[in-house]
Amino acid sequence: MLRQGDMPRTALVEEFRRDVRSVLLGTESFWAGVDIPGEALSCVVIDRLPFPSPDDPVLDAISERDRQWFRTYSLPRAVIAFKQGFGRLIRSASDRGVVVVLDRRLVTKPYGRIFTASLPDVLKSRRIENVRRFLEEAA
Repeated sequence: MLRQGDMPRTALVEEFRRDVRSVLLGTESFWAGVDIPGEALSCVVIDRLPFPSPDDPVLDAISERDRQWFRTYSLPRAVIAFKQGFGRLIRSASDRGVVVVLDRRLVTKPYGRIFTASLPDVLKSRRIENVRRFLEEAA
């Protein structure tokens, strides 16, 4: 188990590349610019949709001036960050893996379709047995 903050970023990434059985936990900012193609990275877990923090002073200023702030600012930024997180997994033509999104809003909110529509044409499933089968076939 490797965690952001336990050692320098470059050391964490190198250890993660070396030990294909390891798990690396990091925040969205940790992953910016990280490129781990191949077997070392086979699963990306996104715990929540990456909306800007409600405490963000920029968001606060925009929401005061724009009644459609969610649609015009928060949602597009979150979709871009989501696509970038998804993109951590597939770095080369031979890469395979699973992206797990734990945030129920992806399927319970109307804007969830905007997130899923932004992804490349990939198999999508809400059933764990489909994920298990995919991983077994990839092995």
